[in-house]
Amino acid sequence: MHPSAFFLPTFLEAVRTNTEESIASIMTEPIPGVFSFAMLQPNFCDMLLEEVENFEKWVHAMKFKIMRPNTMNKYGAVLDDFGLESMLNQFMEEFIAPISKVFYPEVGGGTLDSHHAFVVEYGKDRDVELGFHVDDSEVTLNVCLGKQFSGGELYFRGIRCENHVNSETQHEEMYDYSHVPGRAVLHRGRHRHGARPTSSGLRMNLLLWCRSSVFREMKKYQMDFSSWCGECQREKTERQIQCVKATKLAFLRGAGGAMI
Repeated sequence: MHPSAFFLPTFLEAVRTNTEESIASIMTEPIPGVFSFAMLQPNFCDMLLEEVENFEKWVHAMKFKIMRPNTMNKYGAVLDDFGLESMLNQFMEEFIAPISKVFYPEVGGGTLDSHHAFVVEYGKDRDVELGFHVDDSEVTLNVCLGKQFSGGELYFRGIRCENHVNSETQHEEMYDYSHVPGRAVLHRGRHRHGARPTSSGLRMNLLLWCRSSVFREMKKYQMDFSSWCGECQREKTERQIQCVKATKLAFLRGAGGAMI
């Protein structure tokens, strides 16, 4: 891990200052819970791409079977499989955890303790798009590494708990994010999303799924996820509205009876 060679100075200074104000100063938040910021040096993006390409060539030459990132992506590689696990764990602990602690405390952002890191590839003779899904993470970092491409926008459709993962999307929850090499997008793992078709060129992205064993254990005993699930919030608000209406009606009936 060589932070000054990996990260842009603005990002590095904000995280090292480690205040809510310094971190917020480099962020844009186009919709609630989705943060975008300039993060990686161009040279680091190139180095990581070269390393992945070399690994894939070696696997092919040795006739080994490569472990793909997940059940949805058929191209790409798990970075922990070729010597980057320790570096990426430090990446999470020192540079993602401080941000997650500020913006995602309700989903274990302050107790991240493991990760799954991989690179995905989109384009001709690669994955073209990615269907609507949620990640197996508490917090997801997604950074475009390059190369030249068009299309491939990331679309978001609201944060949901397991009980509401297939519920309807509200208009205000819809957002499309366009990838820029070196720029990161950070979101909750339960924020439903997908990738539109990459219409030309080759797009490669670094994904870091950050997990909290503490949050996962606590979640087993929770019934109310309204602090972060959009549908739980709407149901809770509706219950409160109905309760207020019922209270007002009971009061009016009581007042009418007293007058009689």
